[in-house]
Amino acid sequence: MNPPISRRTVTVSLLAGAAALGTAGVAQAAQSATADRPAERRGRPAAPTIVLIHGAFADSSNWSAVVERLQRQGHRVLAPALPLRGLASDSAYIRSVVDSVSGPIVLVGHSYGGAVISQAAAGAPQVKALVYIAAFVPDIGESALQLTDKFPGSTLGQATATRYYPLPDGGQGEELVIKKDLFRKQFAAGVPLRTAQVMAAGQRPITLAALQEPAAAAAWKRIPSWYLVAAEDRNIPPAAERWMAERARAHTVTVRAPHAAAVSDPGPVTDLILRAVRSVRSDH
Repeated sequence: MNPPISRRTVTVSLLAGAAALGTAGVAQAAQSATADRPAERRGRPAAPTIVLIHGAFADSSNWSAVVERLQRQGHRVLAPALPLRGLASDSAYIRSVVDSVSGPIVLVGHSYGGAVISQAAAGAPQVKALVYIAAFVPDIGESALQLTDKFPGSTLGQATATRYYPLPDGGQGEELVIKKDLFRKQFAAGVPLRTAQVMAAGQRPITLAALQEPAAAAAWKRIPSWYLVAAEDRNIPPAAERWMAERARAHTVTVRAPHAAAVSDPGPVTDLILRAVRSVRSDH
């Protein structure tokens, strides 16, 4: 495990319209991203498309600083919106995104997005690497809540409020949000106050059922993985992150970062993704 990396606080600009990206938009973006492949025409290995999946209490804008860094280096990037309604349905949606991209893929998940990519990548030969950023890496039958409770340290339960929403059958579903006055401390400690306030205002609720739903697949058992442990995480205990990373035999780094590591420390997050990208290119 590498030594901790000093915090580099970065103010993040929002990705306009990222959270509203639908299936048609994803497919169009994927076609555009893969339309021009000069490296392939010269016989060099194709650079993988990087697909970034956000987690609970967030949207695609949390990847903004990472996306900017990757795009400046010429990488193709997609950051679709995750419904956050259920693990099976969310994974099926991301699998549709994966299937719309031609060529190799590095699939990146943050938080609950880690459980999603672990299931979505199962049986997807184009996914060559999985990158987990302070994320869940469940085995078959495990849920996000089970993994959170495996080690002490999470204060998420006290920081969330339950809301109710209508179901198609006329019943009510439960979803969770982080209380706005606790959002920065819980999710984004160290992020500039104004940035954290914007993040809190735009947070995406997640259903309680999604956090309780057991995983049906564990693609990390066959696909090489990388993991960033957020040493100051209050959502997922850092001890749980280290345990999951070790079990997955992931290439692991540790950063003194909150749960929203891609916002507080986009440099180390980008560096880890690029390590996975380089590994994919060297293997092909």
